[in-house]
Amino acid sequence: MRAGGDPAPSSAGSGRQYPARMTAARGSASPTAGVRAVVLVEGVSDQLAVEALARRRGLDLAADGVAVLPMGGATNIGHFLERYGPPGLDLPVAGLYDEAEARFFRRGLERVGIGDDLSIAEMESAGFFVCVADLEDELIRALGIAAVEQIIDAQGDLSSLRILQQQPDQREKSDQARLRRFMGTRGGRKIAYAPVLVDALDLDRVPAPLDGLLEHLGRAESGILR
Repeated sequence: MRAGGDPAPSSAGSGRQYPARMTAARGSASPTAGVRAVVLVEGVSDQLAVEALARRRGLDLAADGVAVLPMGGATNIGHFLERYGPPGLDLPVAGLYDEAEARFFRRGLERVGIGDDLSIAEMESAGFFVCVADLEDELIRALGIAAVEQIIDAQGDLSSLRILQQQPDQREKSDQARLRRFMGTRGGRKIAYAPVLVDALDLDRVPAPLDGLLEHLGRAESGILR
């Protein structure tokens, strides 16, 4: 997701309406008793993707005390780390971030004492995994253009995609770029599609950041899952 998180759901115009789930506003996320670790993600669509993949892999994050918290954008990482990491509740923390937002995560981790000027590899060792563009882009590449278009068709959105593909500013872009743009053109669309795309994945072709995060959560030595 971008620094601002998922776009706010909109009811303007005609066509498909998407369900809304509120992002965790700055200072409002409060894990209940029994939470042993938190996974910090930029938006609700990232949260739903992580939870969907965990279910497919037979992990019960809630039962294991892991709360996946959408932060409402990458710029809020410092606040969330200070609240749930070493300076605050001192819970194990992990997360996903977009490559363009790495500076916010790097700075936040440094501020709470989790490394100093961490490299991408060092951030992964700390439990934070990078999406090259964003998680939607990772999922589209893992599934392939044809499979994603079939999913969009099944959701009743293919005509909307075709309209976008014919827009002058989209005609010269790659199919990958147009599909990524499509996911962000209407409020709630990323949220609606995230778990659907994850459910369609071949479990041998899970995007590297999602795969790395789930492996990190599943390692006994990480202290996050039993």
